[in-house]
Amino acid sequence: MPNDEDLNAGIDTTIPQTARIWNYLLGGTDNFAVDRMVGEQILASRPELAENARLSRAWLIRAVKYLAGEAGVRQFLDIGTGLPTANNTHQVAQSVAPSSRVVYVDNDPLVLAHARTLLAGHPDGATTYLDADMHDIDHVLREAGRALDFSQPVAVLFMGVLGHVEDDSVAQGIVRGALAAVPSGSYLALYDGTDITPANVEAARIWNESAAQPYHLRSPARLAQFFDRLELVEPGVVPVTRWHPENDAPEIDQFCAVGRKL
Repeated sequence: MPNDEDLNAGIDTTIPQTARIWNYLLGGTDNFAVDRMVGEQILASRPELAENARLSRAWLIRAVKYLAGEAGVRQFLDIGTGLPTANNTHQVAQSVAPSSRVVYVDNDPLVLAHARTLLAGHPDGATTYLDADMHDIDHVLREAGRALDFSQPVAVLFMGVLGHVEDDSVAQGIVRGALAAVPSGSYLALYDGTDITPANVEAARIWNESAAQPYHLRSPARLAQFFDRLELVEPGVVPVTRWHPENDAPEIDQFCAVGRKL
């Protein structure tokens, strides 16, 4: 666990940060006292959220396995990757296809401090970290193009991060900008929290009172708009536990989908 007095690498330990709060909910140790305080406030009102965080992470693993396996994708652009945990995107993709190339994008200082952990990929593939803000999608794509071949299919991932963009038109602009750069046969995969339960709305309220980056819930219908003009992979926009499930976990209010660019 980081020392709360350690302020190196430009890390501000006095303000809760999204990646660190989520890391705490996942059971990780890369978080500080302020992050744990917010996490505990959220868990006090919604104790199941820690399990929901793990179920969302399990969906990421299933989605990447599908993309690297059945879909045959060999390039991944993971935007808003967050802190490394077990079974990161490059580890999952390269376990299926060792030659997979993965570019991670984030602008959290603690994520940057852990970039070396992310970069330990399979020798047959490539794993790169890009310190950039997804709002500047042109910059993201320009830098990612140094490691990825945009003439070949790419899986573009937004895992739990588009909720940090309040305006739907801005969020859709980010997604469409990314998809415009990749060819037919590429994929979009994302999940985010929804506003279908009062408990999730309350958890978001607590989060937004304390965290540096507010999180905005969307309805499943609004999430589906990110997949306009894409071919949705069955079963479409559903709770993460209902997309190619491996067990009978209950439905939760984190929704996901995978779509193919035609």
